[in-house]
Amino acid sequence: MQIIPTTEPFFFQGGRTGVLLVHGFTGTPKEVRWMGEDLHKNGYTVLGIRLAGHATDPEDMRTSRWTDWTASVEDGFNLLSNSVDRIFLAGLSMGGVLSLLMSTKLNVAGVIAMSTPYQLPRDPHYPIWFIRLYGKFIKYAPKSKEVPGSSWFDKDAYAQHISYPQNPISSIAELKLLLWEMQSALPKVNKPVLLIHSKNDKYVLPENMEMIYDGLTNVSDKTKVYVTESGHVVTSDAERHRVFELAREFINRIENQ
Repeated sequence: MQIIPTTEPFFFQGGRTGVLLVHGFTGTPKEVRWMGEDLHKNGYTVLGIRLAGHATDPEDMRTSRWTDWTASVEDGFNLLSNSVDRIFLAGLSMGGVLSLLMSTKLNVAGVIAMSTPYQLPRDPHYPIWFIRLYGKFIKYAPKSKEVPGSSWFDKDAYAQHISYPQNPISSIAELKLLLWEMQSALPKVNKPVLLIHSKNDKYVLPENMEMIYDGLTNVSDKTKVYVTESGHVVTSDAERHRVFELAREFINRIENQ
């Protein structure tokens, strides 16, 4: 198993507040690294984890289960706990799903969920057993019908972006199971939450943020913010610095309560 160059996990030692950064489905730590560098520059200790089966070879992802991904987050949390007094979870896309879910199982200070799905895009509502069986015969499916990179505003950033080119079908079943877990966990979330989504996200449509926001029935401190100059990967696209600023302001406000 060889990690794709430039997509390695990263750790930046800073102050006593830590941020655990979680990348998305088929993605890599690289897609949240700029955010990690920005947070570290502003005094935070940052760990960007690699989810099981990611940033190596798509075949590795095909054998990963959703519980392997939650375990990756838990491992990262425990590692980061050795260096800091409090931890915020910050995740992109499926990383946001994992961050919301794991905030009900780990002692976190708050959650930042970016471009986070509430349900599968274009969910055909096939049962899990059928998706898994289908995935044994047809291993991969295209991510979307659009030309790769066409929804990105910053084309130079897209040129540096690395993810698996197709979705492993067996992993779609795992993502579906993970989304069900998150949906049932939303009423149990009781830590401050910041939701960020682009109005121009064509992959995970903006109404997903509204559904997650409405599901957070026991969160007294919840905020939702839309950006516009980005596609799905808001941590790398043209409005990333606005996203970083929103994250810093949220963490700073929670810390000073």
